Amino acid sequence: MNTRHSASGFARRLIALTRKEFRQLLRDSSNLAIGVALPILLILIFGYGLSLDVKNAPIAIVLEDSSPAAMDAISGLQLSPVFSPLLLPSMREAEQLLQERRVDGIVRVPSDFSRRLASGDARIQLLVHGSEASRASIILNYASAALMQWPERQAERAASRPDAADGGAALPPAARASIRIEQRMWFNAANTSTWYLVPGLIVLIMTLVGAFLTALVMAREWERGTLEALFVSPVRPVEILLAKIIPYFCVGMGGLALCLLAARFLFGVPMQGSLIVFLLCSMLYLFVAVGMGLLISSITRNQFLASQAALLSSFMPSLMLSGFLFDLRNVPALIRYIGNILPATYFMELMRTLFLAGNVWPLILRDCAILAAYAVLLLGLARAVTRKRLD
Repeated sequence: MNTRHSASGFARRLIALTRKEFRQLLRDSSNLAIGVALPILLILIFGYGLSLDVKNAPIAIVLEDSSPAAMDAISGLQLSPVFSPLLLPSMREAEQLLQERRVDGIVRVPSDFSRRLASGDARIQLLVHGSEASRASIILNYASAALMQWPERQAERAASRPDAADGGAALPPAARASIRIEQRMWFNAANTSTWYLVPGLIVLIMTLVGAFLTALVMAREWERGTLEALFVSPVRPVEILLAKIIPYFCVGMGGLALCLLAARFLFGVPMQGSLIVFLLCSMLYLFVAVGMGLLISSITRNQFLASQAALLSSFMPSLMLSGFLFDLRNVPALIRYIGNILPATYFMELMRTLFLAGNVWPLILRDCAILAAYAVLLLGLARAVTRKRLD
């Protein structure tokens, strides 16, 4: 009897406590959002956004020999779903597009291709942008395979002809000879993955220091009421915000300097671009990250919410949707559009370009203009939201 009463009492207490916890959970929308929205967000991003495949990779074809044999040699690239070929008249234009990362590689058929084909020494040059090691290797392998299959196709066609029984004397040169692919990887000749990862890690570290740290520190000030105490003093809000920005901006630049030293001397990542341009671009992105942190803390005013908001809106998108883990050109259009909205995407492109390719000014100027617009927008919004709350 006592055992039954004890068991029923335990059940009642458990049900009552569980009901109370459910009510608290439903009242706290932030916890509910994290518990429900975060798994959905992660499964959607990883399910639809994560892709290591290569599809429709833009590749420039420079056809210096316009003979039928040369045209036929590149037909494998044109028919492949892996590539999106672009015929260009000169290597100069193709190299410009490769530097600006508008194409992933160049296939050059030299002017003496047909003449060398008869002697079995035909060559095709294959250049690939090596800033992303895994993607470059895939493109290199697919393009080489597509080109090397051409002599086999020619031999099969020739073998099916009625005059194939003459011992091969009447076969076309391509059916008897093979072609040689001269492969070269630009900007990362050794195809070292560290050279690809370290510049991306700098972007993540700058995001973490700028947005996450600033959001937490400012939210702590809001929670303790010390920020309101400053606001009621004669000091203007913009001066308080600037005073908050400057120390964390200096911390961020100090972290950047350590990352740069580690990249250069520990991992041996080359710096092909200008160091001054690198610092200016980094400062610009740090303003963006700090502005994001200030805006988050001004809206949430709570350390827990600020940390979750900073994690979901800055660090995780920078990790998964900025091109750090995989190429955004291979993902569905919606995920690609989201990635293109993130400022980290443009800073990621700047870092890899400056480290590995050098000063590609059209790309640098475009990305810096976008980052400057983000910095003005976010800092302006943070200032506006802070002033509104003071009123």
